[in-house]
Amino acid sequence: MGKKLLIHNDHVPGIHTLDVYRAHGGYASVEKALKTMTPDQVTDEVKKSGLRGRGGAGFPTGLKWSFLAKPEGVARYLVCNADESEPGTFKDRYLMEKIPHALIEGMITSSYALGAKKSYIYIRGEYFYVARILEAALAEAYAAGFLGENILGSGFSHDCYVQVGAGAYICGEETALIESLEGKRGNPRIKPPFPAVQGVWACPTVVNNVETIAAVVPIVNEGGEAYAKIGVGKSTGTKLISASGHINKPGVYEIELGITVEDFIFSDEYCGGIKGGRKLKAVVAGGSSVPILPAELILRTAKGEPRLMTYESLGDGGFITGTMLGSGGFIVMDETTSIVKNLWNFTRFYHHESCGQCSPCREGTGWMEKILNKILAGKGNLSDVDLLWDIQSKIEGKTICPLGEAAAWPVAAAIRHFRAEFEEYVKNPSSIKDVKHYYRLNNLVEA
Repeated sequence: MGKKLLIHNDHVPGIHTLDVYRAHGGYASVEKALKTMTPDQVTDEVKKSGLRGRGGAGFPTGLKWSFLAKPEGVARYLVCNADESEPGTFKDRYLMEKIPHALIEGMITSSYALGAKKSYIYIRGEYFYVARILEAALAEAYAAGFLGENILGSGFSHDCYVQVGAGAYICGEETALIESLEGKRGNPRIKPPFPAVQGVWACPTVVNNVETIAAVVPIVNEGGEAYAKIGVGKSTGTKLISASGHINKPGVYEIELGITVEDFIFSDEYCGGIKGGRKLKAVVAGGSSVPILPAELILRTAKGEPRLMTYESLGDGGFITGTMLGSGGFIVMDETTSIVKNLWNFTRFYHHESCGQCSPCREGTGWMEKILNKILAGKGNLSDVDLLWDIQSKIEGKTICPLGEAAAWPVAAAIRHFRAEFEEYVKNPSSIKDVKHYYRLNNLVEA
C-alpha cells in the first residue's frame, strides 16, 4: 500500500468538520509556519520538496512562488484554481468535498509564505454544492481563529473567499480565471505581463491548483526533503488520479509517483483491471487534452521500458510515442471503444468551450467537429482524415492560451495511432453502429 498524504483520512466520519479534522492533525502546518518559520523558510521547504503543479502543467511550485513580484505597498494575492473542467478529471472535487479544511489549511500556509493578506478559491459553477461545503468550512476556520486578524497571535492576518464561476472551461486557464474573478468576460490575457507581476487587479498574483495547495500542508509538516524522498527523480511526492472508463474500480486514487502504469491499471489496490475481462485498447492518461496512447505504448515506452506514472516516463518519446501526466484524468478504454466517436466527443467539447478570441481555435475546433460529424454519418472521404490532420497542425501553437493545443493534441494522437480506424469508417460506413440513434441522442443533424 502506497503512502497517502492528502486523502488518507477521507474515510473518517465527519472529517469535513473542523473538530474532526483538528483531531487528526489538521492545521498543524499553520501553527508550525506562523509560530516557528519565516515566509521564506516555508517557500524554501516547498522548493526542497520538488512539488510540481498538479493542475496539468507540472511546473515547479516553489520556483513559481519565487517569481512573485513584491513591490513596496502593493497587495499580493493567492488564487486557487478550482475550476476543474477537464473531461476525465474529478480529483479536486473529491478533495474539496471530502476534506475541505485540507485546502483551506493549504491556502493559509501558502498565503503566509507569499505575503498575501487575501486569497480566493475560484470554483467551477457546476460545483456549487461543493462551494457551500467550502464556505461552511471557512466559517469554522474563522470561528477558530485560523482566519481573520492576527492569526494565532502571529501578527499575520488573512481573509479567504470562495468565488463561483459560471461554468466556462476556459476559466481554468489562469489569466481567464483572473479576468472572470474581476467580473469580466473570461478571456485569456496575452502574456507578458504574467500574473506573478500583474494578476488580480494588476497586483502580483500566484495561481495554483487545489491539489498543489493542499500538498503544501504535508510538505510543511514533514519537511520538503522528506516529501522529495517519495516518488522518482523530478516526479516527487504523491499524486491524485481520477480513474474512469472501462475499469473494475473507478474512483480517485492517491499514488506514489513512480508506480508502473500496468500496476495502476491491473492491480487490485487501484483500478482492478479491465471490466468484463476485455482487452486494453487505449488510455488517455492526463485528461482529455493529452495525447491518447494505444495499449502497447501506455504500458511500455518505445524503448521497451515499463511506463511509469511520472511526468518524465509518460512524456518519454514526446508526442510521437508518449503523452503527459497532465491533471491525472486517467481514462481507460477497452477493445470495444470507438476512437473516432471518442475523438468526436472531445472535439465537440473543445469547440463548445472555445472563447472565440483566437481565430485558429474558434474556426478550427468547429471545422474539426464538422468533419468528424461527416465521418460518423458515413459520408466521409479519405481526404477528410488528412484534412483533420492539417487543421489541428494549424491550431497548435497559434493561440493565446493552451486551449488550442488541448483541442489539437487529441486529434493528432488519435490519427497518429489509430488512422486505420478512421479509414475503416470511411471505406466501410456500415461499420459505424447505431449512427442514427447516436445522432438523435446528441441532437445532431447528419452532415
